[in-house]
Amino acid sequence: MGVIFRIAWKAIIGNPLRSALTVLGVVIGVAAVVALVMIGQGSTSNITKSLESLGTNLLTVGPNFGGRNQGGGGGIVRTGDRQSVTMKDVEAIQRQLGSQVAGIAPVSQGRYQIKYGKSNLNVQVTGTWPDYATVRNSAVDKGAFFSKADVDGRKRTAVIGYGIAQDLLTDVDPIGQKIKLGGISFTVVGVLPDKGDAGFANANYSVLIPLSTFQKRLSRSSPSNPTVSNIYIQGPDQKTLKDLQNTVTELMATQHEQTDPTSYDFQVQNQADALASINQVSQTLTLFLGGVAGISLLVGGIGIMNIMLVSVTERTREIGIRKALGAKPRDILTQFLTESVVLSVGGGLLGIAIGLGLANGVGKVLNITPVMSPSSMLLAFTFSVVVGVFFGYYPASRAAKLDPVDSLRYE
Repeated sequence: MGVIFRIAWKAIIGNPLRSALTVLGVVIGVAAVVALVMIGQGSTSNITKSLESLGTNLLTVGPNFGGRNQGGGGGIVRTGDRQSVTMKDVEAIQRQLGSQVAGIAPVSQGRYQIKYGKSNLNVQVTGTWPDYATVRNSAVDKGAFFSKADVDGRKRTAVIGYGIAQDLLTDVDPIGQKIKLGGISFTVVGVLPDKGDAGFANANYSVLIPLSTFQKRLSRSSPSNPTVSNIYIQGPDQKTLKDLQNTVTELMATQHEQTDPTSYDFQVQNQADALASINQVSQTLTLFLGGVAGISLLVGGIGIMNIMLVSVTERTREIGIRKALGAKPRDILTQFLTESVVLSVGGGLLGIAIGLGLANGVGKVLNITPVMSPSSMLLAFTFSVVVGVFFGYYPASRAAKLDPVDSLRYE
């Protein structure tokens, strides 16, 4: 076997350019599979961490702007629908389910100009309750969160995001400083930690103020029953979250005097369901892209077969001489099959190395941390070996069947 391997290796390195071009398809295929799977799993991990960082065991109650609803969103959008979740819903949940939940945080939101000195930014302003700090994982890094007394007294206190503190209040201690939101003066009582860049929901450029102040001073909602954008409810644990979702849905249906689940004007979303859906979509996309990349492995296998057929034709006299010296057909079959497998194995290993480098490079550009997947690497490598055996067998078999007399006469 050692002799056969040495002969195969000499044949491969004897034509380095042709050998390199032969394995190019395998290299590209394996590298693409490894890189795409790592980036895909990294994206899924980032999305999952981002959602979990916004709160755990979370239910979100909000208006349903769609058609059919089964406790979640979706359907055909009906224009003209109004906000349907109000403070009376919040009070009912707090009154009837207060002992069953870890926290409740209604929110109203809008974009406003924040001004400090001569500088200003356009930011997301959220009016909410003190429970928001725990429900949405928004404990302050400096200062303190506003209190229930601030909400009851409609105080003009504000908790600002890390980015706002860095950009607007660079050279001063933010705590105690006066800022203006929509032309109204607020006192900064706390600063949130750096949440990172979360795109459209960048918490570093958000301001939290008491809900009553937001409704009275900024949105100027109806004093009798003001609407809210969402109600965030934190369950005591993951096991009871589904039951709590059903209970909240029933309570909201009673509050809104609705009996048909397909026409609810509200929706109760479970964070766990949202995470599962996102993960499923991401995994499906990753598998699809990995499958597309796998096609190039098949193309690489065809390339190996074509070159091996050319090699058999070029080395017909060599085959005849070996057979004349006593080589058996299985020896010739093993030699050419070994060459094919060595090419595919080498291409697979090189592809894994390139895939790792490519994943890390793309991850830095897209700000994604690739997740190494040993199973995908093993699968891609195994597939490359199978490709080498499968597409190398026919040329090897053809070489083994050559007649030694005709081979020696071949020019």
